[in-house]
Amino acid sequence: MSITTPLVHNTTGTAVVERARRVQLACFDIDGTLTDGRLRFDSEGRETKAFHVHDGLGLVMLRKIGIEVAFITARASTIVERRGAELGLTEVHTAVGDKLATVRAIAARLGIDLDAVSFMGDDLPDLGAMQQVGFAVAPASAHVWVRERAHWITSARAGDGAGRELCDLLLHAQGKVDALIDAAALEQTDPTARITGHNA
Repeated sequence: MSITTPLVHNTTGTAVVERARRVQLACFDIDGTLTDGRLRFDSEGRETKAFHVHDGLGLVMLRKIGIEVAFITARASTIVERRGAELGLTEVHTAVGDKLATVRAIAARLGIDLDAVSFMGDDLPDLGAMQQVGFAVAPASAHVWVRERAHWITSARAGDGAGRELCDLLLHAQGKVDALIDAAALEQTDPTARITGHNA
């Protein structure tokens, strides 16, 4: 698909639900997707990032129901690696030059067709992957060229719950929400019934 050819833009009906229902692997860019996109450095030149706790729990819940989660970022980042480890992720890929190739490699290793993959991104380096997967998603704050080519756009901005919004859609589309809510309620009365398994 050409970079100038828009995907189905921001469909809100059954087409989006059908795409979400098929997802077995959810891939996420980091900067401008799971963070607000601003690069912050302390006085020692060390980079810092802010992640939203709601996004974290959403990612954990995806894995709990059997959807694999992958972080794929172009930046070399120990912060991203640490966040992925906190969430129990095994697919954390930093300093990636070709995001589509990485998505294809993960999907092939897991035996998942690209039609069953979602990719959430915010700018041009993400489009190659977004235009080949079954469900391309952009946060509300993504660059307009990416928003125009996404199957679905979140209401939330990047770093402010956009990731959780996608997670919730996938959980709803796959009929898992009631069970997760019941498990969370049970956890309040039975400490051995853990929904997260990791600190979100």
